[in-house]
Amino acid sequence: MLIVSVVLYLLVTIAIGLWAAMRVKNSKDYVVAGRSLPLYMNTATVFATWFGAESVLSVSVEFSKSGLGGIIADPFGSSVCLVIVALLFARAFYRMELGTSVIIAISYLGWTAAQLTALGLVFSTLTDGAISLETGIIISGGVVLAYTVWGGMWSVAMTDLFQSVMIILGLGVIAWVVGDMAGGPGKIIAAAAEAGKFEFWPKGGAREWLAFTAAFLTLAIGSIPQQDIFQRVTSAKNERTAIAGSLLGGVVYFSFVFVPVYIVCAGLLIDPSLGALLSAEDARETQRLLPAFILGHTPMWIQVLFFGALLSAILSTASGAIIAPTSLCTENIIRPLYPNMSDSQFLLTLRVVLVSFTFAALAFALRSKQTMYDMVQNAYTVTLVAALVPLAAGIFWKRANNTGAILSAVFGLVAWLIAAFIAADAAVPPTLVGLAFSILGMVLGAIVPSAVAQAHRHSAPR
Repeated sequence: MLIVSVVLYLLVTIAIGLWAAMRVKNSKDYVVAGRSLPLYMNTATVFATWFGAESVLSVSVEFSKSGLGGIIADPFGSSVCLVIVALLFARAFYRMELGTSVIIAISYLGWTAAQLTALGLVFSTLTDGAISLETGIIISGGVVLAYTVWGGMWSVAMTDLFQSVMIILGLGVIAWVVGDMAGGPGKIIAAAAEAGKFEFWPKGGAREWLAFTAAFLTLAIGSIPQQDIFQRVTSAKNERTAIAGSLLGGVVYFSFVFVPVYIVCAGLLIDPSLGALLSAEDARETQRLLPAFILGHTPMWIQVLFFGALLSAILSTASGAIIAPTSLCTENIIRPLYPNMSDSQFLLTLRVVLVSFTFAALAFALRSKQTMYDMVQNAYTVTLVAALVPLAAGIFWKRANNTGAILSAVFGLVAWLIAAFIAADAAVPPTLVGLAFSILGMVLGAIVPSAVAQAHRHSAPR
């Protein structure tokens, strides 16, 4: 019954995606849904893209292990990111032409791989291991491709709306039922408080505070340059909708991401033995905690609701995560090489690149041993140290230039890699080292050339 329900759900999702593909008439439809999404759809795409597998399976586990302080990056940092985008970047994004750094496209490998890993985990769990995690990951890539490759952003938007409703209704009902099973909200919250799970600020000295700050900044500002945010902003029908959609999406996300956390806390009260998964040798096994509880302690209709909501969270994020780098690579790398490319040829190229990127993400997922939470944080670290400063300076600093942008990206990325390789456990996290050098690169690129030119003018014979 459960497997049949999951298969039917996947077929419905694919059908919605293929129906949405009928709206795609040109590359603008494929990349930004014709810039026509109303507020409710724009809000749904922001929420559904942010509310991914890590929101259901990993954030809840991290809270159970480390409390509120352990999830400073997500949901706190990620929610702040959407507020910053809405207040400072949405208007500028909406007026910009499509295209940013190739570095951003590369960073999507980790995020996409996290979603494919999650879907593979679902297939493996539902079949009691008959389908291995690796095989499940491969199947997941095919499912996401099935409806995204034809409809692009229109398929993403339509399925996101459907999946947002499934997430909110499904997890909301589950939280109500499971909460009653555990003795009610009062008992669950009291148990979490007694275990110290509501401690937010880090304990210790400068090292702990710097690590805490780095984790927050990784998503709070490191995810601002991400192309999926840019696409959702530019898919709105106007600037006002773009701003409101980002704000509302962030508010809904932050409010609802604690529902899976609540369900896991209730599950650990009902069956404390599940806590053994928190110390599993393979970090990925910790992510089985919530599915294991649902399968072992709830009736069939709850299981159907849960896996429907989980699949919604995974598919909505995965589809957005593959269309974003696709548009980046096609626009920034391929199109400049073939300036006379027709729109139909460009549309075909977009689809070819999308398939290629999905295969690359599959390879990454199959090789990675990280949890989804770590994959996502690492993905945003790349954009924090190499793309944020060029983007922000280009919008808000008049002296910013191409030289500064290049130096910023190179300095930030190289400094981060060196620091991560030789001093990963230093008091100053490699992430902050990379960000500092990225700022230095932008300043040097903006100031040094003009200073040299000015000195040359003064030294020239009169």
